[in-house]
Order: sequence, then structure tokens, then C-alpha cells
Amino acid sequence: MHTHPTLLSRLFDAFNYLLLSLVGLAMFLPFVYVVITSFSNQNTVWPTEFSLEPYRYIFSTHTFMQSIGVSVYITLAGTFLSLLTTALMAYSLSYKVLPGRSGILLMVLFTMVFQGGMIPTYFVVKNLHMLDTTWSLIIPGMISAFYLIVMRDFFSSVPPELLESAKIDGAHELTVLLRIVFPLSLPALAAFGLFYAVGIWNQYFNAILYINKPDLWPVQVILRQIVILASAGLGSGDGGESVAYYGQGVKMAVIVVSTLPIMIVYPFLQKHFAKGALMGSVKG
Repeated sequence: MHTHPTLLSRLFDAFNYLLLSLVGLAMFLPFVYVVITSFSNQNTVWPTEFSLEPYRYIFSTHTFMQSIGVSVYITLAGTFLSLLTTALMAYSLSYKVLPGRSGILLMVLFTMVFQGGMIPTYFVVKNLHMLDTTWSLIIPGMISAFYLIVMRDFFSSVPPELLESAKIDGAHELTVLLRIVFPLSLPALAAFGLFYAVGIWNQYFNAILYINKPDLWPVQVILRQIVILASAGLGSGDGGESVAYYGQGVKMAVIVVSTLPIMIVYPFLQKHFAKGALMGSVKG
């Protein structure tokens, strides 16, 4: 029997809506401020006039478009390789009969607590002849131990009867992985793919360490250089004065440019989340 909500429950719902609305505004308004300030033509706290000068300065940098291409390349290639290697290793470790499974898991967990550090990692990259190459931005952090453990647990939740029935029908191990396990795991693959992509797109410290060629710098390094120039009021030619004048706008434009690609991609991945959840349901 349907019961009408009481006055107390209505007040509680109204309070929740108000609280969530305030939290949403607190998260959304700073981004609105960043976007508005990026179109400012004055180095002030709050913009008073509309101008495209900050964006004009950013896109006039001769290495900017090249750095965009580098970032897109390492993000696509790195995300694909990271997701592929993580999924393959997680699928192998999901088998309890795998020889040496416990030892491998122990080594994976060991890397979550103890790491080699910056200098040993640099020498590893150097000895593998990956300095001044885009591989130095992809291979060192290709597999996340945490994502690997979570994905292994996700694969372990797949009903073993489903896998056994496919093998009885003559399906190869690779066929089982591609035709059954991956479709059932699309939500996890899409989520971890997004995490990998955001991490690779936003990285700049590894590029500073491993790459000395400006033409191989990702966009985050170039934007960092622009922010430094804007803060110091420096530039090339007659652009120096404009950078000092539009310093605040340039900084905000840098934030918009660096976050816009991920914001564009996310809605499409959100659709894949829902689609993957639908495909992941086992129909009886």
C-alpha cells in the first residue's frame, strides 16, 4: 500500500536537495570563473572586458600545436597499451590454478608500497635508451598496480560456468577473453581507460626529466612554460608586454585548454559506461 511522505521526510528531502545544490555550485562556480577570466583583457581579479588575447597568445606559440599532437599521440597509445597489458595480466592472475600466482601478486603488491624512486627510474629509462623519446612517457608507468588488482577482482567475478561452457564448445582462451570476458567487463575497462588517459594527458614531470627536445614536449610542459612567462611578464618580441598585461587571463586560458579535451571525451565514455553495464548483464 502506497503511503504519503510525512512532513519530516519532506523537510529532510528539501534539506538534502539544498545541500547538494550548494555543493554543486561550490564545485561549478570556480570553473565558470576560470572560463570567464580566460576571456579577460586585463590582469585583474574579476574581468571587466571581453578579449581573445589570452587565447591568441597561447595559440601563437610555435610549438603549441606540435605539443598538442604529441599529447594526443601519447594519450591514445599509452591508454591502449596500458589497458591492454593491465587487462591481460589481470585476466591471467584471475585464474587460481595459475602456477606462481601468489608470488606474482606479492610482487605486484610490493610495488604499491615500495618504489625505486626518481633517480633509479631515470637510470632505468636511460639504460633502455628511451631518453628523448615518447616511449619514456608511456612505458615506465604503463601498468598501475592498483588498477591491476581491482581489474583482477572484476575478472574473478565472472561466472566460471560461463567460461567453462565456452571452452567445452571449443572456444580458445583468447576467444573466451575477447568474446566473453571483455564484453562483460566493459564498464571496468571504460573506467580504467579514462583514468589512464587523464593521467597520461596531465603528466609533465616525466617529460621534464626524460625529454630535452622541445619538439617532443607534451602540451602540459608547453602550458607550464607559458604560465611561467606570464607570471614573470616575459615573452619574445613585442609579446612580452602583452603577456605581463594579460597574465591572469593567460593562466586561466591555460587551464581551460588543458582540461577541455578530457571534458569533451568524458560524455562519450559516460555512454560507454551505461552500454557496458547493459552488455555486462547475464541473461537467463
